[in-house]
Amino acid sequence: MRVMPANLTPDYERAEQRYREAQTDEERLEALREMFRTIPKHKGTEKLQADIKRKISLFRKTISKKPARGPDPYHVPRAGAGQVVLVGPPNTGKSLIVAKTTNAPVKVADFPFSTSLPVPGMCNYEDVQIELVDTPPITADHIPGALMGTIRGADIVAIVVDAAADPLEQIEMVTGVLSGRGLVLRSVPLNELDPSDFNQKSCVVVANRIDAASADTVPTLRELYAGRLEIIGVSALTGEGLDVLIKRLWQLLALVRVYTKQPGKPPDRSKPFTLDIGATVEDLAREIHRELPEKMRFARVWGDGRFAGQQVHRSEVLRDGDVVEIHQ
Repeated sequence: MRVMPANLTPDYERAEQRYREAQTDEERLEALREMFRTIPKHKGTEKLQADIKRKISLFRKTISKKPARGPDPYHVPRAGAGQVVLVGPPNTGKSLIVAKTTNAPVKVADFPFSTSLPVPGMCNYEDVQIELVDTPPITADHIPGALMGTIRGADIVAIVVDAAADPLEQIEMVTGVLSGRGLVLRSVPLNELDPSDFNQKSCVVVANRIDAASADTVPTLRELYAGRLEIIGVSALTGEGLDVLIKRLWQLLALVRVYTKQPGKPPDRSKPFTLDIGATVEDLAREIHRELPEKMRFARVWGDGRFAGQQVHRSEVLRDGDVVEIHQ
C-alpha cells in the first residue's frame, strides 16, 4: 500500500480518481498529466513525481504505436451551460423528450433499442442552452461499457422511466446498475456535491408518460424516494411538465448568468456568461480573457440589491442577472 505524501490537493485526488477509473490509455494519459500538474512539488513527492512521469512516458509510447482509428462515438463534447445525460430502460421516451426539447436528429420509434449511440441536442432555458444527451437503453443484464464514460462525463444524470409501466421497478433497476458501478446519485445542485468524491452525480428521475399513468403514480414515487431522489412527472407526448424539467435542470447546474457592458453602452444581452454560483467579478474577468484580471482596475455592477452602476471590488460575488462593466 502506498503511503500518501503530505499536502496532496483535492485537484490531485480527483485526477488520481479519474486515472483509476479510466477505460482507455488516452484517458489514463490525460489523468496522469493532470496529476503531475496538480501534485505539490516538494521533496516528499519526488518519488511519486518520478513514478507519474514514468507512466506518462509509457502511455505516450503505447498510444503512439496504436493504429489510427476514428473518434470514440460514445464521447460527447460538452456544449452549452451544462450537459445532462438521459438514461433508462428501453421504450421509456428518452428520445422523444430530446426530440421535443431540442433539434437533435434522434430516432423516435415504438420498438426497443432504436437508439444505438449517444445523440446530443441543445435545449433552451430562457437565454441559455443546456445540452441533453439521448443514450442507448440500460437493462439489468446489459449496459454498453463505453456508456459509463458518457454518464460520468455529464454534469447531471436524468433517469427516464415509464410512469405507466411499473416505474418503481425501472427506477430500482437503473439505480442498481449505476450504483453497482460506483456512482452515488443525489438530487442536489452541483455545488452541494462533495468535490473530492468523483463518484457523486447530481440526478433526477423523470417519470414520463404521466398522461397514461394513474394520477397517484408520481405522488407515490415522491413519497417513496423522499430525501433520496427527486421525481419530476412529464409527458413527452403532450409536452406537459417539460418546461418544469428544463427549469429544474438549470437549477441543479448551480450557475448564474452574467451580462457584460462597455462604458457608455447598453449591456450585451445576446449571450450571457454562465458561471458557478459563488463566482466573483475576478472569475468573470478571467472567463472573458485570462489576462484581464491583472489589467482590471475596478468594476461596476447593475443588479438586484445594488444601486445602478455600483463600484465593486474584484472579489464581489455575482448574482444571476447581474450586469458587469469592467474598467482597465
